[in-house]
Amino acid sequence: MSTLRVIGVEYLNARPLWEAFRGDAAAERGLGAGIVDLRLAPPSELARALAEDEADVGLLPVAAAAAMGELRLLRNMAIGARGKVRSVAIVAERPIHELDSIALDLSSRTSVVLTRLLLARRKLAPKLFGALPPQAIASIGDRTGALIIGDPALDLEDRYPYRLDLAEDWFDWTGLPFVFAAWFARPGAVSRDQEDLFRIAKQKGLARTDQIAAEHSARSGLSEESLRSYLTESIRYDLGDEELAGLQRFWSEGAKAGLLPAATPTFEEPRTSVSRPSLDSILLRAADGERLSASDGVRLLREGSFFELGLAADAVRRRKHPKGVVTYIVDRNVNYTNVCTTSCRFCAFYRPVGHPEGYVLSREVLGQKLQEVKDAGGVQILLQGGLNPDLRIEWYEDLFRWVKKAYGLGLHALSPEEIIHLSQLEEISVRRVLERLHAAGLDSVPGGGAEILVDRVRRKIAKAKCTSAEWLDVMRVAHHMGLRSSATMMYGTVDTPEERIQHLMKIRDLQDETGGFTAFFCWDFQHESGTHIAPGDNGTHLYLRTQAVARLMLDNVDHVGASWVTQGPAVGQVALRFGADDFGSVMFEENVVSSAGTTFRIGAEAIEKRINDAGFKATRRNVRYDWLTEPS
Repeated sequence: MSTLRVIGVEYLNARPLWEAFRGDAAAERGLGAGIVDLRLAPPSELARALAEDEADVGLLPVAAAAAMGELRLLRNMAIGARGKVRSVAIVAERPIHELDSIALDLSSRTSVVLTRLLLARRKLAPKLFGALPPQAIASIGDRTGALIIGDPALDLEDRYPYRLDLAEDWFDWTGLPFVFAAWFARPGAVSRDQEDLFRIAKQKGLARTDQIAAEHSARSGLSEESLRSYLTESIRYDLGDEELAGLQRFWSEGAKAGLLPAATPTFEEPRTSVSRPSLDSILLRAADGERLSASDGVRLLREGSFFELGLAADAVRRRKHPKGVVTYIVDRNVNYTNVCTTSCRFCAFYRPVGHPEGYVLSREVLGQKLQEVKDAGGVQILLQGGLNPDLRIEWYEDLFRWVKKAYGLGLHALSPEEIIHLSQLEEISVRRVLERLHAAGLDSVPGGGAEILVDRVRRKIAKAKCTSAEWLDVMRVAHHMGLRSSATMMYGTVDTPEERIQHLMKIRDLQDETGGFTAFFCWDFQHESGTHIAPGDNGTHLYLRTQAVARLMLDNVDHVGASWVTQGPAVGQVALRFGADDFGSVMFEENVVSSAGTTFRIGAEAIEKRINDAGFKATRRNVRYDWLTEPS
C-alpha cells in the first residue's frame, strides 16, 4: 500500500478525524507507520495543496471542493452540525441588521460563502472585508462585526452580546444539517482499502474525545466540560443522507448566487462517472454566466474546441458589454530603471546592480516622455521598473508628487513585487508603503510580476521573486484601501494547463473578496536572445484559447484586454471575438517584452481602426474603465 499524502486542518473539531494518523500514534493505534504522511494547515491552505498536487487527500472546506471540481468524497466522514455549531459565528456589539461592515475570517471559504447566503436571505448588505483572525477580532466595534471560525470562535463564545451562529441559522432556514468540511481525494488517489484507514481513524478519534477535550482545555484554559459537549453534541462527524442533502443544498444555493460552480457530491471517481458533464454543457453554462470549477477550466483548456471556446467567450463579452463598445487607453509604459536584484530567467530587460548598462531615468528624460503623453491627450502613465536598492521610498514619493504637479497624469504604478521590495528595504509594512505612495499620488496598482501564481513555477523561473500569496496580499491590501488594480498572467514557461487554471482561480477568489480588479490581461512568454529559460507552450492559437478560457473562468472580472503588444495588432483584433472588450494601451514605447524581440507598436488612430474593422465602436477610457469619449 503506497503512502498517502494527507493534509488536515489544525482546528480542535477536526482532531478526531486525523489524530490517529499522527506520528507514533498511527503505529500505536493499529494504522501502521508510513501508510499516511499527515501534515496540518489552515483551511485556506488545504485546497491549494490539493490543487497543486502537494496532497492526495484533504479535510477540505466544502466550498473549496466545489470550486476545484472532480474530487471524490470519502464515505461517512465529515465535520458538520445539526443546529448550533458554536465555532462559526458572526459576533458583534449590535444586532446583525444594524451592522455597517463585517470582517471576514478568510480561513475557510465555506463559512464566507455561507455568510453571504445568510445575509442575502435577510436582505442585508453590510460592507464585507477579509482579515486574518486577530485583525478580524480587533476590528469589532460599534457597527462592525466579525465572522470568526474555528478555535478563536470558541475563545470568544461569551465575549460579545450579539452572536449569529451560522449553522443554526442555516438549519432554521433549510431544516438540514450543515457540512463544513469532509475528506476529499484527488481522482484515483485513494483505493477502497486506503479509504478504510480513514474510517478506522475516525472510530479511534471519536473514542478519545474526552482526552482530546481535556488536552485542549489544558492548553486553552477553556472549560473541559464545554469542550467535551462541543465535540460530542455540537459537531457531527457522520456523512449520511441528511448531511448529503444539506451539502447538496449548500452547493446549489451557492451556485444560484454565483458564488460556487454547480456541483454534486459523489463517492465515485468523477473522471469515470457517466454523470461527468460534457464539454458542450460546460460551455453553455459558462456562456450563460454560471461559475465554472477548476476542473471545468482544465478540460476546456486541454480539450475544448477552438472555435466553440471563442463563441462562448464572445457570448460572455456580449452579455457583460452589450453595447458593442471596445475601449483603449492613451498612456505610456515608462520603465524608470532596469536595475534589478531578482534575476528572473525569463527577463531580457533587467541589469544587475553595478552593470554598465543599468540606468535610472532623469527628470529631464521623464519629463520629455510625460509631455508627449500629455500632448497626445493621454491621461496616465504606467510606471514600472526593476528592484533597484538605491531607490528609497522618498525617491518615489518625490517623483509621484512631481508627476502630479507638473503633468496632472494618473499614476498606474509599481507592481506588487516593487511594493514588497520597498516594504523590505524600508522595514515597514506593505500597507504603510501603499499609504505613503497613495498620499504622494499613486492611483492604481498594475498587475505585473504575477507570471503564474503557483509557487512551483515561480521557484523555477524567478526564485528570488515574491510568493503567490505575497503577490495576492499586496493586491488585497491595495483593494481594501480603495485602490484598483489589473490582473495579469504570463504563461508558457514551465507551467501546465492545471497551473494556469489555478492562477485564474486565485484571481477569481480574491476578486470575490475585494472586487478590486478592473481587468485581466494574459500573454505568452516571449523567448528571444537575453532570456535564460527555454520556451514552453506558446503560439497564436494557445493565446486565443487561453484568453477565451480566462473570460469564461473570471466571471467576476468585468474586463479582459487583448494583449496585442506581444501577439501583434492583427491577433489583438481577433482576440476581440475571443472574449476581450479592451484593446489595451497606445504604445509610445515598451521596453520589457521588446528586450526579448517583440516590437509591435501602434497609435490611437490605428487602434480605433482595428476596433472598427472588427465590428465594434471605439472609445478612450481611464484606468477605472470610465469612458472619456463618445463611442464611434
